[in-house]
Amino acid sequence: MGVPKGRRRIVVVLAALLTLGAVAVVGYRVLAPAEVVTPAQDDLPPLDTPAVGVVGRLPVAPLIVDGRLRVYAAQRQVYADRPADSRHRVTPFWSYRRWPAELHAVLVSGTTVVSRWSDGKLVALDGRTGKVAWRADGPVPGSDFAARRTGAAVVWDPRGIFVAPAPDGRTTLVASGKGGLRGYALADGRELWRAAGDAECRTDLGTTAAGQVLSVDACADPATVEFRDVATGAVSTRWRPPAAGRELSVTPLGCLTPHSQCRGLRTSDGRGWLVGPGAPVPSPVLGAEEVTLCGEFAVGVTDGVLIGRDARTGKLRWRRGDLGEVRVIAAEPGRVHVLTRQRDLITLDPRTGAQRSRFLMTVGRDGIGWQPGRAYAVDGYVAVERLREGAGPEDDDQGYFLMAEPVVLAAT
Repeated sequence: MGVPKGRRRIVVVLAALLTLGAVAVVGYRVLAPAEVVTPAQDDLPPLDTPAVGVVGRLPVAPLIVDGRLRVYAAQRQVYADRPADSRHRVTPFWSYRRWPAELHAVLVSGTTVVSRWSDGKLVALDGRTGKVAWRADGPVPGSDFAARRTGAAVVWDPRGIFVAPAPDGRTTLVASGKGGLRGYALADGRELWRAAGDAECRTDLGTTAAGQVLSVDACADPATVEFRDVATGAVSTRWRPPAAGRELSVTPLGCLTPHSQCRGLRTSDGRGWLVGPGAPVPSPVLGAEEVTLCGEFAVGVTDGVLIGRDARTGKLRWRRGDLGEVRVIAAEPGRVHVLTRQRDLITLDPRTGAQRSRFLMTVGRDGIGWQPGRAYAVDGYVAVERLREGAGPEDDDQGYFLMAEPVVLAAT
């Protein structure tokens, strides 16, 4: 005795609905917005002083946290390994992942790791454990960009997030994007202020060591540089270089971390300036593009000689004509790092020009047939992307980078 035709149809419909429901549940679990936090399960490694020289090579660009960990960026993940002087990348110490948002920028301040995502979300992690310290809604990034496989653009050149000390000593995080600027307390993520503005004609460049947010307002005619109080968001100074043209672009200089706590700037007319409270002060020695501001000193190559000058007065402090053909690749407090044509990494004291260390910036039999890409320096560590000789921005990653592990890490 068979099942009546009407009942059979009902069974088929129910089975189809159950199947669709199961597919929907699976699809939701796979595609729904998600956050996966995998905190550290072990103790931090002891703080150690690494031996001077090349540490090793890595496939991706690191950020050094607390002198103990390395933090990396992937398309949808921030993760860390340990110790900081490990020769290769190792199993993650902690990991934080979001879906479907993409990671746009990572910034380290002390032991706090701040990540910025394509949906505008700001997520701060305790760099020592990987646990979420706070989450906040921020302005959506103004534009997409394609980071190469090392992730150096995300960690060494983070766009749209900056930090600076407020007058009370607390650190403020500033996020820039569509809809304007916002300020947050770095300690707990509290939103402190908002400043509306037209992102199409205002460029937010970073912060100064004096606790200001630096922007170029091209909505004004002519374009003007704005200095905004980091604690309140109020504009304290509007400034234009004397005799500047109608169009104006600005490059921050001497930043403690990328785009944060900068001490100087260079304007598009080839003039240099020191920034602090009030209007910028002229610094002619900072006008040349090849000059780097390191603390109070301007370091650059002139006629093949590496020269250090007082950035405020222009007075010659030291000169090194014995280094051969060199290029300044990175600077940090108390250290300026230069790379020779023979790929020696030389670290000097920016005040005196005295050599702190020198060694060949290569690993094993990798050789010296490469050109430097992006570079990063903190706490005596230096990391450099190694590019193929003749590589250009239009090349794909295979033709751009020297090898699968193009980042070389060293301790100076």
